[in-house]
Parts: sequence; C-alpha cells; structure tokens
Amino acid sequence: MSNKAPRGVRLVITLVGKRNVGKSSLINAIAGQDVAIVSDHPGTTTDPVPKHYELLPLGPVTFYDTAGLDDVGEVGELRVKATNKILMRTDLALIVVGEDGLTDYEVELMNRVSKLEIPYMVVFNKNDLKEPVEADMDYCRRKGIPFYRTSTLESASVDEVKAAVIDLAPEEMKREPVLAGDLFDEGDWVVCVVPIDLAAPKGRLILPQVQVLREILDRDAVGVTVKEREIEETLMSMKRDPALVITDSQVVMSVAGDVPDEIPLTTFSTLFARYKGDLASLVEGAAAIDSLQDGDTVLMGEACSHHPVADDIGKVKIPRWIRQYTGKDINFVMYSGHDFPDDLERFKLVIHCGACMLNRSEMLRRIKECQRNGVPVTNYGVAISKVQGVLDRVIKPFDI
Repeated sequence: MSNKAPRGVRLVITLVGKRNVGKSSLINAIAGQDVAIVSDHPGTTTDPVPKHYELLPLGPVTFYDTAGLDDVGEVGELRVKATNKILMRTDLALIVVGEDGLTDYEVELMNRVSKLEIPYMVVFNKNDLKEPVEADMDYCRRKGIPFYRTSTLESASVDEVKAAVIDLAPEEMKREPVLAGDLFDEGDWVVCVVPIDLAAPKGRLILPQVQVLREILDRDAVGVTVKEREIEETLMSMKRDPALVITDSQVVMSVAGDVPDEIPLTTFSTLFARYKGDLASLVEGAAAIDSLQDGDTVLMGEACSHHPVADDIGKVKIPRWIRQYTGKDINFVMYSGHDFPDDLERFKLVIHCGACMLNRSEMLRRIKECQRNGVPVTNYGVAISKVQGVLDRVIKPFDI
C-alpha cells in the first residue's frame, strides 16, 4: 500500500494559492476521496493537510492541501509560515487560481516557486462558475508556464490535471531510485555492519539500514548483516570476497581496519548523501572542518525529532570528535525536524544528518540554501569519515 512507503521517498505535490480558490475541492477530486475539508468560508484549511495517494506510474505520492497564502492576522501569518515550510520540501506545485484570475499575488507566487526551483503548473479552477480570461492564459503561454482549466464537477478536466502532474514530475521520480544497487551485481555478497548501541531503536533497525537491505534483496544479491566485532571473522569465513561492505559511520574507523583494502567499503550515511543530496558537494563541504577556529558555530541539522540518548550521535559524538580533531573550542547548535534557520550566515559549517526522513528535493534545497549563503555543508557520515581519516576510502566506490 502507498501509505507504507517511507516518507522520504514520496513525491510531494503541493496545492497553493489564495483562500477559497478550491484547493481542497481539487485535491479531493484528484484523490477521488473526501480527504480535505471543503467550505465556502475562506480560510477553512488551517494547516497543511497531507493526503497519501498511489499515482501511477509515479507510485506513492503525498498531496498537500495548504492554507491560503493570502491569509491575514497573527494566526494567518502562522498558517502562511507553515505553508512555506511545506514548499521547502515540495517536488511539484499546483498554483490554483480562482474566479478573480491572475493577480499580482499569483505572479509573486510563481516567482517564489520558481526561485525555489520547483516545477509548477497553473490550474484555473472553478470553470463551472467562470472561465479564465484570454489575457491570463496568454500570460502563461508567453512565460512558458503549463496551465489547465478545470472544474471539480467535471472528471475529464481533473483527469487532465492528474496526467499533467505525471508529465511534469521530476525525471528522477519516474526512475527507480538507487541507493547502492549500482555497486554490486546479482548474486554478489554485500556485508552490512550494524552496531547495536543506545540509539538503536528497540526491536528494529534504522530506516537507512532497512532500505539498503531491501534493495540488496530486490536485486537478488546476498545480504549478510553483522555487528562490528564480527566483521573480520565473517570475511575470513566467506568463500569469496563480498562486492561491498557497508558500515554504520560510527564504527567506520574500526571496520576500515578489519576490511582489506581491496574490498570496496562505504557507509550507510554516504549512500544517503548521494541518494538524498549531492555527494560531491557534501564531500567538498567536509573540508571546511580543517579551517574551524575557536568560537565558530556549527549547525547540526536533523530531519527527525527523537529523544536524545546519553551518547547521541548529533548532540554528543560528532561534536566531540570534531573538537578532538581540530583542537578548537567550537559551538554546536542543533535544529531538528523540518525547522531550518533563516540566519544561516552566522554558521561556519552545516553538518546534516543522512536525511532519511526528508525527500530529495528538500535536502537539495537545504544544500543550495547553504551555498547561497556561502556556508559549507556536509553530512554526518561524511564528516565522521573525514575526522576518522577514512573519507577517501569510503567515497572510492563512487565516481566523484
């Protein structure tokens, strides 16, 4: 079922526009279900409402019904802020236009979405009440903006919008995403090193490990899962070398010492740096660790909120390792979930988690936002490999 897909691998499609232009009705029509509250009263939708849906051939997607971006008052400002957060992780946007047609507001909204490099289309809604004027459609034609006329009362026009969403989706979302599958072949052995520490969820593995293991099985390879203290004995007992060893970054230095140089080695977090972001940029960002000075502030970004344990990787381990590596008194600030600071320029470096709970669009936008502010950015696993002295080895399997 589509609602079983990990949140971070769903295509996010967001409906934005003024209040009472029919965003909720349109999302209900696309989904074929009453999933959003519909009312003639402006501002019925208060917070972004997700709807999980199977949109073939794209697979699992999430539609977001958002509050009108022209909402007013103190509460309205909070609603608009929540909508803007959703835009940061949007893969594709539908700018919904009501009976008033295109105004300066919609033009500004198009500029905002374009600045975020989000593919979008304009949907002239409520055609049963009023057809869009020719001048508005000409504006879209001149700008090369795809547009569609629809009424939620007419299934044919809704189906046309649905087909357009599929066509406009990023090409990478139409392909089967690859975590590590291009690094081994059918029948190969792949060894996964999974330490069980205080941060490990009780009774299960963390999402990156689960996704990698599933990919190994899907590609008809053989996955062997061991703890770090078992890796050397495991390799000695194998009749042939594995095609790849993938380890948790926290034990990468000890595992690197136990895995012969001729066997390719990388980390789960490095795989996710490629899968969810831009590995080359994150490797380049790690070089900034060498130039950190006393009093510098480093942002630690995590995509999910969790209760920190005594030896938390983001709050404790990485800061400790970096202070030991640099010999400098560095300040570390933690941001969790979908919050990301607006004042990035005050940080000397951003170290982000593997982003297993973000989609690729949001992670790439975070990377670009850091670059736009002149702030180097890397991720947990790459930073750990850097300070442990094994970065060159863990990125060797990749062509960067």
